[in-house]
Amino acid sequence: MSAHVLSSRDEGDRKWSWNGRKTKFFSREYFCAFCCLVYVYGIYYGAMSTKPTAESVLQDIAQIQRMDRGTVSVIRHGPQGAYYNHQCYENGRNVSRYVPGEQVDNLKEAIEGYRRFQQLVEQYVELMVEKTRAERQAGSKKKTPPPNSSWPKTRRSSS
Repeated sequence: MSAHVLSSRDEGDRKWSWNGRKTKFFSREYFCAFCCLVYVYGIYYGAMSTKPTAESVLQDIAQIQRMDRGTVSVIRHGPQGAYYNHQCYENGRNVSRYVPGEQVDNLKEAIEGYRRFQQLVEQYVELMVEKTRAERQAGSKKKTPPPNSSWPKTRRSSS
């Protein structure tokens, strides 16, 4: 291996050197493998990032099996473990319920389901608003000027 040394007279005494170990990453085999990996990643993950349709959002909503509102928090720790509290609003009032430890995971899953439901509904609304506006835009025509009248124009005096 030869050491490459670059020097610049404009920079004074500063010198750059590239002496050291060469990595195999930049060899032809590794570079081709890297390019293939980037290509495959682009195909699969690029296809996944396509814009969802209103129908696909509705299908995602239908897949949600459990929903509940509110939050789960630890009230205190006891000898058998933590005691949990579920808080939510019902009829405009804050309601608090004790939740046994073995039900906490199911409740957290239901709360996550509700959060996901809200996200999907918002996404559905955005898609439908876009669709409605596009249809309205396509249906509206440019205003055409009124046809020229055969009546002669009269000038108004500027006095």
